[in-house]
Amino acid sequence: MKRYFLLFVMLIIAPFFSSANTVKNVAITAIVEHPSLDQIRDGVKDELVESGFKLDQDLKVQYKSAQGSSATAAQIARQFVAAKPDVIVAIATPSAQATAAATKQIPVVFAGITDPIAAKLIKDWQPSGTNITGVSDYQEIVPQVDFMKKIVPNVKSVGYIYSPNEINSTVVLKNLQTELTKHNIALVAVPAQRTADISTAANTLKGKVDLIYTTTDNNVVSAYDSLVKFANENKIPLLASFPDAIERGAVAAYGMSYYDVGRQSGKLVVRILKGEKAGDIKPEIGEALRLVINTQAAKKQGITLSPQIIESAYKVIGDN
Repeated sequence: MKRYFLLFVMLIIAPFFSSANTVKNVAITAIVEHPSLDQIRDGVKDELVESGFKLDQDLKVQYKSAQGSSATAAQIARQFVAAKPDVIVAIATPSAQATAAATKQIPVVFAGITDPIAAKLIKDWQPSGTNITGVSDYQEIVPQVDFMKKIVPNVKSVGYIYSPNEINSTVVLKNLQTELTKHNIALVAVPAQRTADISTAANTLKGKVDLIYTTTDNNVVSAYDSLVKFANENKIPLLASFPDAIERGAVAAYGMSYYDVGRQSGKLVVRILKGEKAGDIKPEIGEALRLVINTQAAKKQGITLSPQIIESAYKVIGDN
């Protein structure tokens, strides 16, 4: 009788032990590898570990980059869906759109999407009721224009290189045009279909603009070194909406840390792994905006930064 009782107890508690020892699988995909997107990926992983998961023990994370190809992004999305992970993290708009198209069941957390509504990932900023939630890197354009005017007070024209096929970039283009017009500042926008086109696009801005403004357009960021070279040679200040650009040679950046975006996205992944439904979790926007300065780049690009600007920066690199 005692033996049957013990057997009964084991049958009752076995599911709890099984659940506790279940290995969770998180798949991460990005449209391309570059410092900003890589920091999102690293932030997600660090948040998972800090929340108590142990990599390669009770948590397995796989990562694939589409190397800038939308077709490859779609292929990766299908591969991940076939593998049936617990959550798919999709970094940047093309990868998020490909993943959303590939599954309506597996939870999807988008990360670093400028306008997830325009990208048709969500309908509004409320819980989606679908399998999708995430963190946007959307930034209001008014503070960005104010930032440009602080760095280059007499700015009359702004150069902007963008990928016409990236919704995040075309949304910024539209908002820039509207806001700059209010300040009587001209916008010289140049499309670049591929990473290889960035250098040619930059050359068309020579003699036409007082500064070049850059966002996390994947083509632009992938070819940022060529843009920095152009800015240095032609003494045109290069400004950015993402702090990672400073290490690569931009004069100044005002924006959110993409590592923090990753950590914030990781928190949503943890909530899903612990049982919440993605569709019940309200999409979020990255939180902290920071001004960072590169004084060495300022010298190379022919601009003098005021002591007040340098004093107000969250971080300053270069030889002051």
